[in-house]
Amino acid sequence: MKKKIVLGFVLLSAFACVSVWAKPGDEKMQAVFIAGDSVDDYWLQVRSGAEDKAKELSNVDFSFESPKDAANQQQLVEDAITKEVDILMIAPLNTDTLVQSIEKAKTAGIKVIIIDFPVDTNNYDVFLSGNNGAAARKAADEMAKLIGKKGEIAIINAKSGDVRAMIRENDFKDQIAKKYPRITVVGTQYSDGDKSKALTIAADFITANPDLAGIYTCNGDSTLGAGNAIEEKNKTGTIKLVGFDLTDDTKALIQRNTLNVAMVQNPYQMGLQALQAGVDLVNAKKVKKNIDINARVITKANINSVK
Repeated sequence: MKKKIVLGFVLLSAFACVSVWAKPGDEKMQAVFIAGDSVDDYWLQVRSGAEDKAKELSNVDFSFESPKDAANQQQLVEDAITKEVDILMIAPLNTDTLVQSIEKAKTAGIKVIIIDFPVDTNNYDVFLSGNNGAAARKAADEMAKLIGKKGEIAIINAKSGDVRAMIRENDFKDQIAKKYPRITVVGTQYSDGDKSKALTIAADFITANPDLAGIYTCNGDSTLGAGNAIEEKNKTGTIKLVGFDLTDDTKALIQRNTLNVAMVQNPYQMGLQALQAGVDLVNAKKVKKNIDINARVITKANINSVK
């Protein structure tokens, strides 16, 4: 009789533990976006899209993290694994540092959404890409048209070694070298995503190269800084500016005819679709592994079409 009583107590205790630790059916999904950095407006727009989607769905707790460097980004991924998040959205700072951590997250059952940067593994769920290479090549074609396929141009990038930034730089350079032999790149400098530093770099390029025909910029803050330098030097219309990303400030540059072409990848839509893809995967729905969000060429003629 005592054995039966003891056994009954053990079973009741076990059921009690299950009741305490079982995940409630209405518990919110946990999603985190680990960006490339917190300075570039591009990532803030990705964040905004994901936040709006989370509000719309109402069953997702969304958080945002910004790393100091690649090592810190890896630690943030490890933290997300420890916290047992349901959805990990990440914009890798390079192709290899995060491979082991991404594969670990997948093994843990986390839905892994890679945003904009490729990684050296296929062990993830979805890759959303703005196709930076194609956009950079198109930017080169636009620059060539603006300056008559000849002349001197300068390049201002964000960060050396940043995967997205380097694709935008190198594919632009390759396209110029391949198709436009009469265009010369006089130099490439890095602004660290700082519009003030980009202004100084652009002003120095203009001073050192009196025949400069164009400036190409690889992110929003570099575009803004270069545009401000062109205006300060009274070179609007003389020096053509082709850059990436669209913000309220760069829109104003377009309206003032300082920024001739903006390559726009719609990062807001990228964030929105990334979170939706993660939620669909958690709910066992089929999602395409590769989702392309193609860049648009924005000029003063079509600026009003941008929402």
